[in-house]
Amino acid sequence: MVHRDGSLRSQELRVPLWAVRAAIVTAAVIAVLALIVVVTYGPILAAAARAPLLDRRVAQLTAENRRVVDLERALDEAEMRYAQIRGMLGAQIGPAPKARTDSGETRAAPERLYVAPPVLARAPSGPGESEPVTGAAGPSVPHLWPLTVSSYRTRGMVGANSLQEEHPGIDLAVPVGSDVRASGGGVVRQVGEDLAYGVFVLIQHPGGYQTMYGHLSRVLVQRNDRVRAGQVVALSGSTGRSTAPHLHFEIRLQGRSLNPTTLVREGR
Repeated sequence: MVHRDGSLRSQELRVPLWAVRAAIVTAAVIAVLALIVVVTYGPILAAAARAPLLDRRVAQLTAENRRVVDLERALDEAEMRYAQIRGMLGAQIGPAPKARTDSGETRAAPERLYVAPPVLARAPSGPGESEPVTGAAGPSVPHLWPLTVSSYRTRGMVGANSLQEEHPGIDLAVPVGSDVRASGGGVVRQVGEDLAYGVFVLIQHPGGYQTMYGHLSRVLVQRNDRVRAGQVVALSGSTGRSTAPHLHFEIRLQGRSLNPTTLVREGR
């Protein structure tokens, strides 16, 4: 019924039941479609809103990546200059020796690093001490302290199961150029340079033992050299991943790192 205010007549409108049902169904369909649109395109709209932030982050990371590349290039240049300086100080001095071929011609022999002859460390305590600090000749298990000068232990051994960074050995702070002696007799298995260890020497001992000497400034032995306990094999330094002059000393048994202090005693 429709009645206009102030009018004496009323109008009656009749709506069929099927029309009401159709209107309800249509409203339900529209509501479902609207929900589908929200669910489908909502994340897209949210992602589109974050796009400017992502663009700024990408630009920032790109700039940082360029700085990293520049730093890497500068580091490579510094390492190259350092290698040149090392070559000037410790590499071959004078002209390379000549080698005679089968045809009688002479040509420059392959360049090699001149190394010092084997020397033995002296006892640190005796100004009048004349006997070298050395063990018996021939192969032997690690039993001597690798230094003959006073040192300060800056870091001990940290196992793989620790929450700290693994550290398979001990660090001993000593001045650059201090004598580093073989802890036992054996054969030099490796001499080289590593990003972490720096200049290093690895000696093989009987019974599956190995000793590692890292962060050296100079090596006085060559690969496959036979060394005796107490023989000076290198000089300490601060090469590789090192923040100050020190010696990194490891003892391994069958490839497993041992705590060096369980086999050797300081000053012995």
